[in-house]
This record gives sequence, structure tokens and C-alpha cells, in this order.
Amino acid sequence: MEYDVVVVGGGPAGLSAAIRLKQMAAEKGQEVSVCVLEKGGEIGAHILSGAVMDPRALTELIPNWKELGAPLNTAVTEDRILFLTENKAYQAPGFMTPACFENHGNYVISLGNVVRWMGQQAEALGVEIFPGFAAAEILYNENGSVKGVATGNMGVDRHGKPTSAFQLGMELHAKYTLFAEGSRGHLGKQLMVKYDLNKGKDPQSYSIGIKELWEIDPAKHKPGLVIHTTGWPLKSDTYGGSFLYHMENNQVMVGYVIGLSYENPYLSPYEEFQRYKTHPEIRTFFEGGKRISYGARAITAGGLQALPKLVFPGGALIGCEAGFLNMSRIKGSHAAIKTGMLAAESAFAALGEQRQHDELSTFPTAFEQSWLHEELHVARNVKPWLSKGLYLGSIMTGIDQLILRGKAPWTLHRDYGDHECLKPAANYAPIAYPKPDGKLTFDRLSSVFISNTNHAEDQPIHLTLKNDSIPVSVNLAQYAGPESRYCPAGVYEYVKTDEGKDRLQINAQNCVHCKTCDIKDPTQNIVWVTPEGGGGPNYPGM
Repeated sequence: MEYDVVVVGGGPAGLSAAIRLKQMAAEKGQEVSVCVLEKGGEIGAHILSGAVMDPRALTELIPNWKELGAPLNTAVTEDRILFLTENKAYQAPGFMTPACFENHGNYVISLGNVVRWMGQQAEALGVEIFPGFAAAEILYNENGSVKGVATGNMGVDRHGKPTSAFQLGMELHAKYTLFAEGSRGHLGKQLMVKYDLNKGKDPQSYSIGIKELWEIDPAKHKPGLVIHTTGWPLKSDTYGGSFLYHMENNQVMVGYVIGLSYENPYLSPYEEFQRYKTHPEIRTFFEGGKRISYGARAITAGGLQALPKLVFPGGALIGCEAGFLNMSRIKGSHAAIKTGMLAAESAFAALGEQRQHDELSTFPTAFEQSWLHEELHVARNVKPWLSKGLYLGSIMTGIDQLILRGKAPWTLHRDYGDHECLKPAANYAPIAYPKPDGKLTFDRLSSVFISNTNHAEDQPIHLTLKNDSIPVSVNLAQYAGPESRYCPAGVYEYVKTDEGKDRLQINAQNCVHCKTCDIKDPTQNIVWVTPEGGGGPNYPGM
């Protein structure tokens, strides 16, 4: 199938690019063919975010979004920043709150619902959207430029043989291909290697975000209340914190974010999140409530220092595929929308010049001249400072943001990846996490159940190992099997064989596509590849 532009990924970046292309074509009275591939079973199925949304970019893209019914229904009414000890909570006074934490004019949203609405706007403009089709392979022209992508074959069994449900994948060729897979995109990783897009850049930095959606007692519900915490239950040397957002319909979104540069192999981000909910200041919101949904996702958080080269012959990286999230504001959807627009404008201009398969060089230039670049430049040192520990990080972030206003004459760098940070288990004692009570705290499998995660059990395992022996000989021997703890979905567990030997069992059907294993595995032996389209979670209202 031939298109002018193929977009890989139906999130806010991909859909904004598709919408902007069709808008410009309509303005100029031209025809531009655009398609969007989405591996989730429907648009929005795999979208997971906090989320408090800055509507600036959406307003630029669709100025009349309110009239068109965009689901931005709950304006932020109050910000609270809490420092937690085990039993106490201390609220930061207003004069100590950096501007990046102020949310006046923003909205508490379900990003999944916003993306579903964006999909409707895109289709109304003539964008062809193919949900349930995963882009599994990059296609190249003879000159090395990107030609398009191929979707994976469907109906293949565990051994790679066609079943009665076999369906051959499609090749989609385009003059330009925009990659918007989200954080740690499978194809984006390949592009970065092939075109050396990370040359001269810091290694990317990631976090894992784990989230639940609750329906709570109406008497405890405060629409528009936004709470962020730091401190307990994490130790001061580990970067992380929580979010708790009150949206409409007596619903509350709660989650925990932990930097994947943590050192203790016994740490479990999932268990830390469950423990956080038991804090006296936090649990009161949820007592008597009901948990509705659960999910997890990696977050690209390295900022400007780790941003790769955005373009290559035949395409571009947009949104969290590249890493445009503003960690200091805990926001990325506005950045994804803006970068999708900028890439679309560059591609449309190139098409108008009868170009194809070359570099969209005006996209990086437009980004560097945009308000988004200015915003990310101001925020560039926040994550590096916070990664240096709670106390030093908080003090230096305050100096950087409150006193220097993000205009420090220096930029902090790092030269290591998250997978290099784990220390040997011998350096630590195991962490004794409380057992779940089934009311406020829960086990992994019951959580995966309400994420509506499903994969055809007989399909090839999409969590692959470069070397089958490394999990036992290295990960278990040196790090006490960390994949059984950093995975928030119970995918990895060590079991005994009939001969009494240890073996890593991969329960791929549980995978929520968070990509944490692909990032945190200490030897980079685990490689997440695209499963059959339509599999994975199906998040309602997340």
C-alpha cells in the first residue's frame, strides 16, 4: 500500500501529525494520503499517562477543541506538593514551589480518552487508521533511506508456523515515515543504531510509571485536586515520587514513578507503589473506594541532553519515541502534540517540493525555534539534580528553578545508561514488602487482570533473549533475579526444573508493554519485539 506519509503509532504525537497533514492539505486544496498504524486493538488501548495536560499545543492544533467535545473536563483547582515520612506529610509552602509544578490553566484528563477523541478528528479529516496492526519491520530503499514499514504476520504459532488464522503482513510504503511508538519504541531503537542518531548525546534516562484508576467516596472527592509527593516509601538515594489526580465522576488517578537508574536489585517499583498507598495521608482517599483499572509504562525522561537526532533519510522521530517529555512538569502530551505538528509541517513542505525519502531538516530547526525547546531548555537540569538523591536533588532543583529560573550557565550530563546502575545483590538485604490486603493493596496478577491484557497464548514470545544462559548465570547469580521484581506484570519468574536447576520462565501473556525489561536488564539481554497486533492491554479511561 502506497501513502505520502505513514505514521507508526496512534498516540498524541502520531495523531497530531496526521491531523496537521490533513489540515494543511485542505487549506491548500491538495491531496495528501496519510495512514496511522496502531498496535493496540483500538486507538487509545495502550495509552497510559498521569495525566495533567497543558492544552497549549492542542489549542494550536485544534483551536475549537472545546466546541468539538474534547474530553478536557476537569480544570486543575489546587496543587499540593507533599514530602512524606513514614507516618507524616509536610506540604511545601507556595513560595518554595517552582513554576514547573504550577498547574493553573491545565486539565486533569484521561489521555486515553483524549487520544480516542483525536482519532475521531483524524478520521473525519480523511486519515486512514489501522488499529490492531503492529509495525514489525522497517523497510529500506536501495540507497539506505526508509521506504516504509511492514506489519507483522498474524496467526503464527509459538514455533513460527502458520495456523488456520494466518494472515500475511502488509507492506506500507511512504515518501516519509514518522515514528511515534512512544517510550523505547521497538523500531525507533533500530533507527537510532542504523543512523547513529545518539551520537554526541547523553544515554537516555527512563523511569517506570505505575498507575491505578479508582472510584472513591464522593465525600472525599475534590475535582481538580492535584497532589504530588516525594520521600517515603523510597530511600533518599532513589529518585521517585507519586501523583494523585482527582478527575470527574468521583474518579481518582494514582500512580508512582521511579527512575530506572536505581541501584538496589531487591527494589520492586510495583511493591513500592502498593506500599505508598498505605501512608496515612494517602490511604484516606481510597478507603471505601473501588479500584477500576491498572497499568504501567516506561517514561523517557532524559531531556534535551539525551534527545537524539530527530531526522534520517525518509522519516523522523516524534513524541516520546524521541524523548520530548518535560520531566520537571511531569508532562509529555503537549510536547508530543507539538512535535507531531512540527514534523507534519516539515513533511508537507517537502511533499509540496516533490521530495521524498530525504531528511526533513526543517523539523529540527523548527523545534529549536519553538516554545517547546525553550521550555525543555529551562527544565534540562531538573532530572539530573533529582537523580542525585532526595535532599541534595531537592535543594539544587530549588536553586535551579526558583533562583536561576532554569537559566543556569551549565548543563548537567551523564555518561551511563540505566541498565548499568544495578549493584550486586550481595551489597543489599532483601526488602520485606507487606502482603497485599486485596482492598487497598493488590498482587500483580489481580492487577494485570484489570488491565484487560491479552495475548494469543500460542503466538511467538515477544520477550526475547539474546543468550538463554544469562538470566541464571548473571542475573540470578549476581543480582538475585531482578526481572522478577522490576516487571510490574509478573512476566518473569525463576522456577526449578525437574532436575532441580533454576530456569527463567517468561509469562509473555501477562505483558502490559511497559518496556521496563528492555531498559533495565543489566546485560541488555532481554529484547522486547513487537507481538501480534491487537494484543496487550486495553486500558479503559487511563
